[in-house]
Amino acid sequence: MWRCAIPETNDFAALVIGGSLGGLAAAHELRAIGADVSVYERSVGPTPARGAGIVVQPEIEALLNRLGVPAEAVGVELHERQQLDVRGKAARHEAPRLMTAWDALHRVLREPLADVCHRLDGALRRVQVEGHEVTAEFSGGRAARGNFLVGADGIGSATRRLLDPSSRPAYAGYVAWRGLEPESRLSGELLELFSGRLTLFTSSGMQMLCSLVPGPDGELEKGSRRVNWVWYVNVAEQDLPGLLTGRSGRRFAHFLPPGEALPETVERVRGQAEASLPPALAELVGLSDLFMQPVHDVPPWRMVADHAALIGDAAGTVRPHIAAGASRAFGDAAGLATALLGWTPVQPLPAVALEYWEVRRLDHLVTLSVAGREQAAKASLGAGTGDTFFASPVP
Repeated sequence: MWRCAIPETNDFAALVIGGSLGGLAAAHELRAIGADVSVYERSVGPTPARGAGIVVQPEIEALLNRLGVPAEAVGVELHERQQLDVRGKAARHEAPRLMTAWDALHRVLREPLADVCHRLDGALRRVQVEGHEVTAEFSGGRAARGNFLVGADGIGSATRRLLDPSSRPAYAGYVAWRGLEPESRLSGELLELFSGRLTLFTSSGMQMLCSLVPGPDGELEKGSRRVNWVWYVNVAEQDLPGLLTGRSGRRFAHFLPPGEALPETVERVRGQAEASLPPALAELVGLSDLFMQPVHDVPPWRMVADHAALIGDAAGTVRPHIAAGASRAFGDAAGLATALLGWTPVQPLPAVALEYWEVRRLDHLVTLSVAGREQAAKASLGAGTGDTFFASPVP
C-alpha cells in the first residue's frame, strides 16, 4: 500500500492526482478547509516545466495573497500591448497586466507544501469506492486510500479516462511552438522592443505572442528575466507525427520537450519564421531552444462522480488564446473546497453543494471554451481554416 496516513480526526483525506499548478492549487485549497492532502504525480522526477507564460488573473492572485505572496513578487509588469505588422511596424495601446511563468508559479506553490505527502512515479490505473473510502491504484502495484479524489492531471487525464472511457482529446488543427530564453541572450534592440509590452503578430493560419516573464527561480531584476514566446501555426493532423518525433526516437503525444526537436525540424521552423514573421520575431525564434505543444480540445463533461471530482484541463479544455487555463483550474479548486467545507467521512457527501459547484464551473468552462474558439477563428487557426504549414515531404 502506497499510502499517506488517513487522519485520525473527523477530517477527510484527499487524494490529488496531478502535481502541476491545478493539483497544487487544489492541495492548498483543501488543506485550508482541514483536509489531509496527498499529491500523486505520474512523472518519475519533479514535475517538468512546461515553459508557458501565465497572466496573473484574479483567481491566481487570490491564492497567492492567502499564501502571503504579493502577486508583484512573482510577475513582470507589462504596460502596453503592441501589434506588429510583417515589416515590424508597431501599433501600441495601454494594456497593463502582470505576467508570470509556469515554473516560477509552481515553485511558489510547491514550497509551502513541503510537509504534504507528495509521491512521484504515480501513474493512475484504477479507482475504487467503498462507502466513504476511495482507493487509487497506481502503476507498479501501489495503492493509496483516502475519502475524496481530485483529478487535476491535465489534458491526458487518467482520472477522466477512468470515469469516462470514451473521452479522447481531439486535435484542434494547430500547434504552439514555444521558446523561453534568458533576456541576456537578446540584443539591446530586441530587449527594448519587448520590455514592458505584450507583443503580437497575426497572419493567416498563424499568431505569435511574446513577453518578458520571471527567471526560473522567480527573478525579476533586469538581466535575470526571460523572454517567453508562443507561435500558433496551422498544421494538418497527418503532419503531426513527424514534428512530434524527438531526437531520442520517441513519438510524443501532448508535448515535445526542449532539446528534443530533430535538427531538420528546427531548421524548418526557423526557415518558416524568417519567411513569415516580422524580423524581430524571426530573430527571437532563431535564438531559441524550441519546444512544441499541439492544441487539443477536450469537451466539457461532468466534474463530479462518486467521491471524486475533476478540475482544470481534466474536466475540459479551453483554447490558450484567452489566457485562462491556470486561473480556471485555481477557480475550480477554490470552489470545490468551498463545496466540501465542513464535510466529514461519517456524513453523506454534500451533494447539493457539489452539484451547485459543478453547474457553475461547467457553465464558466463552456463560456471560456466558446470565447477561445472564436479568438482562434479570428486568426484563421484551426482545422480547415487559414493557411497550413510544415507539411510532411511527399515520399
